[in-house]
Amino acid sequence: PITFFRQVLALCDCPVLLESPEVEKLFPSDAIARARALLAACPGGTGAYSQSKGIQVCREAIARGIEARDGFPSDPNSIFITDGASPGVHMCMKVLLRNDSDAILTPIPQYPLYSATLTLYGGSLAPYYLDESKGWSMGVEELSASIAKARAAGKTVRALVVINPGNPTGQVLSMENQKEIIKFCKDEGLILLADEVYQDNIYAEGKEFNSFKKVLRSMGDEYNSVQLVSFQSTSKGFYGECGRRGGYMEMVGFDDKVGGLMNKIASVN
Repeated sequence: PITFFRQVLALCDCPVLLESPEVEKLFPSDAIARARALLAACPGGTGAYSQSKGIQVCREAIARGIEARDGFPSDPNSIFITDGASPGVHMCMKVLLRNDSDAILTPIPQYPLYSATLTLYGGSLAPYYLDESKGWSMGVEELSASIAKARAAGKTVRALVVINPGNPTGQVLSMENQKEIIKFCKDEGLILLADEVYQDNIYAEGKEFNSFKKVLRSMGDEYNSVQLVSFQSTSKGFYGECGRRGGYMEMVGFDDKVGGLMNKIASVN
């Protein structure tokens, strides 16, 4: 329940409450235990700087959650905690975009974060159109036409943005469609930016969310070269209070130099 998060935050922000003889009357035992565990791993408390990637114990917990969801290992050192998913997108755009000759394949319709950050960092939008007649699905033919058009205009297409579940369209991609998208990225040498912040909000009968990481790892070693950044937000679907900022991005398939560069970007924030 939402009250659990509020209780843990209250105890972490005011740890003197944990020393009160009344604490067990005011807070449930699970909230007390979680707050004690977090504070034990954060000697400076909630007011201190953390590592640039985020608090280690929290990244470890996120990695365990990803492993439970997907059935594949997750490295806490490949996870960056962000205040919502948006800062993670900003970080990626800063690294990917050099000038307006660099383009990102972006869905239409889309959550305007992507078109806005492309404008902010001087990149170009290469639109691809979701097929409303087929439940807002992503057609590889449409992606191929879009990337060909961008390249004919002299653009270097650096990445593909996929929003799944869709915002604002609400579609949930099938696993077969996701495999086609991953193969497209491999063939075209694109980084896959997977916005998955509504993964906990699927209500349509017969629909099931599969993360792009799960699908990628299930495709075997042939696809180990595919580079994926997945974004999740606790502020949106998971927790539902957009003013309480929290989220993360997980980087898959990148070498240590890229991870080091992203860590530098995080450190200046």
